[in-house]
Amino acid sequence: MEIAEFLKALDREGRLLAEAAERAGPDATVVTCPGWQVRDLVRHTGMVHRWAAAFVAEGYTSYHPDDGLPELDGAELLAWFREGHRRLVDTLSTAPPDVRCWSFLPAPSPLAFWARRQAHETTVHRVDAESALAGTPTPVATDLAVDGIDELLCGFHARGRSKVRTDKPRVLRVRASDTAAVWAVRLSPQAPSATRDASGDADCEVTGPAARLYLSLWNRLPFPSVSGDASLAALWREQSGVTWN
Repeated sequence: MEIAEFLKALDREGRLLAEAAERAGPDATVVTCPGWQVRDLVRHTGMVHRWAAAFVAEGYTSYHPDDGLPELDGAELLAWFREGHRRLVDTLSTAPPDVRCWSFLPAPSPLAFWARRQAHETTVHRVDAESALAGTPTPVATDLAVDGIDELLCGFHARGRSKVRTDKPRVLRVRASDTAAVWAVRLSPQAPSATRDASGDADCEVTGPAARLYLSLWNRLPFPSVSGDASLAALWREQSGVTWN
C-alpha cells in the first residue's frame, strides 16, 4: 500500500472510532479490551495520535515520550480526540516525503512508517470502539488487513521484545483464505522470523479471511480455523500481546 492509501484509511478509521465512541458513551465496556471503558480507549488512542504527530512535526530523531493521558471526559474528550486525529492526518499529509524522524520498524521512509503504523493503530482501536456497541463491526478492508498482518508478523514480532518463543524450532503458518497471502512464522528460543512463504511443512496452520486473521492475530477475535498443533495457536494468544510500555 502507498502512503496516500494509509492516510485515507487513517482518516476514515479515526472518524469511525469517534462516532462509535460517541454512540456507546464513555462508560461503555470495550469488549475486546478487558478492563477498559470507552473513555480509556479514547484517551489512549488520542494520546498515541499526538505522540506520533510530534515526531513528524518536530523532527525528533530519537525516542520522545508521550504527554500522558488527559483528564478529559464526555464531550470534551471526544472533541480532544477529534482535534488530535485531524492534526495527525494533516501533519502526515503535508509532511515532505524525505522528512527525517525516529521510527521503530523497517519502512521505506519515516513518513511511510508513521502513516502505516497509525493507520493500523487506529483501525484496531476502531474495532475496539465498535465492540462497545451491539451489532456487527465495520469490515476491515482486505488489502489493509493483509498489510497489517505483514506489519505484525514481520515487524513487531521480529523484534527482540516478542515473547512468542518455543524451546525447539516450530512453524506457525498463517493463511488468508480470500487472498494468495501466506506467512510462515518460524518460532524458536529467539524472536520469531516471519516470511511470505507457502512452502514446506508447518506444525500448525491458522486459516481464515484476511480481515478476520488480522483481528485474530491482534487478539481481538478467536482464530477462525486451526489445524495441526493447536498449542502454537494458544501460545500466540497467550504471548503475542503488544503493550504500550
